[in-house]
Amino acid sequence: MSGLDSLLANSLDTTIRNNLGEKTIHAIEKRLFEKYGISITQAILEFHKLDEVLREFFGGGAKGLEKKFLENSCKLKSKNNDGDWLMIKDVNMIKLIIETFGETDKSNILNAVCENSKIISDILQETKLPQTSGYRKINSLVNDGLLVEDGFIPSHDTRKVMKYRALFSNIKINIIKNKTSVLVQMMRPNFNGSAILQIIYKN
Repeated sequence: MSGLDSLLANSLDTTIRNNLGEKTIHAIEKRLFEKYGISITQAILEFHKLDEVLREFFGGGAKGLEKKFLENSCKLKSKNNDGDWLMIKDVNMIKLIIETFGETDKSNILNAVCENSKIISDILQETKLPQTSGYRKINSLVNDGLLVEDGFIPSHDTRKVMKYRALFSNIKINIIKNKTSVLVQMMRPNFNGSAILQIIYKN
């Protein structure tokens, strides 16, 4: 599961439930449980499974529904070689992003791995954060989906040490007359790593 998929999960769950109605949701959840033993909430994090079941119910119309659901949360604005720009629309996601980058320590962590992935000890050394609070904030960023795993390096005792990178490489926040808009740029590996985006925006 990618960081973006984790970030989108709650918003998509709410949107799907609000748009499909109780009877349809019940039927979809029943089918998901029959096929995979999971709920809609879990299936969002394994989006190909939800996609398969939605296609059983809605046929070719499933793709349009999925795009509609996604675009309540975020919308693809542009694609280029430097990365893909998304407009964040979900208010809870906007709040999380603004609060995260408004906190100095978390912002420094993300800036440290904006261009190159690093192991935790290198992140803590670069940001000069104490180990205990630094680990706690890094775990919080991982849980929120804003910091993602990006391979590993071998250690001297043959264990693998995970590297991390920021989900977004650029962020633009605009506030005009109490209306906040957030544009985020994702490096191509992060965009390609999102099962949700790949399924919904595939040709």
